[in-house]
Amino acid sequence: MKILTGIAALVLMTWLGSLAVGADNDALRVQDRIQIEDLMWRYARALDTENAEAYAARYTPDGQFGAGENAIKGREALKKMINDFKQRTAENEAKTKEKRPALYHMLTNHSIEFVDKDHARVNAYYITVSASGGANVPARVAAAGREVDELVRVNGQWLIKVRDVAPKDCLCDGLRGCPTDPQGAMM
Repeated sequence: MKILTGIAALVLMTWLGSLAVGADNDALRVQDRIQIEDLMWRYARALDTENAEAYAARYTPDGQFGAGENAIKGREALKKMINDFKQRTAENEAKTKEKRPALYHMLTNHSIEFVDKDHARVNAYYITVSASGGANVPARVAAAGREVDELVRVNGQWLIKVRDVAPKDCLCDGLRGCPTDPQGAMM
């Protein structure tokens, strides 16, 4: 009887220990989700404010925007992409004498999938809205599509490794806003 009681106690302690480990893992996943959502918010704000340094800092040093041959790779190239966009905007505003309305980049219906403890994937839809340009210019959807972002934890911080706004399974029909290349899609 003592042997059975000892075995039962051992089984019970093992089971309770596994519950505690499971609870710790759940708490870590909640923290990871919070950090990833914060990363994507800061990414969108850096893009909306055309802050090239902050934008590139959301990526790993070798991170990339887009996929395939036209992907923009590395922080310096990512900064250049934002600075070039800012320059084109300034040139257009100087030519037309009209200020471009603000852009707002949004992720919707996102799902965070953990590949392992240091890798995650974000599947989401994106919408880019051009703000109202005054009483006669209403807000409009500038772009919309689907994205898949590959994230990696580096030194305890979640960063974007690959941001793909035109995944191969995207069912594009050639309509305006359908991402076809990284230069014309939502950054």
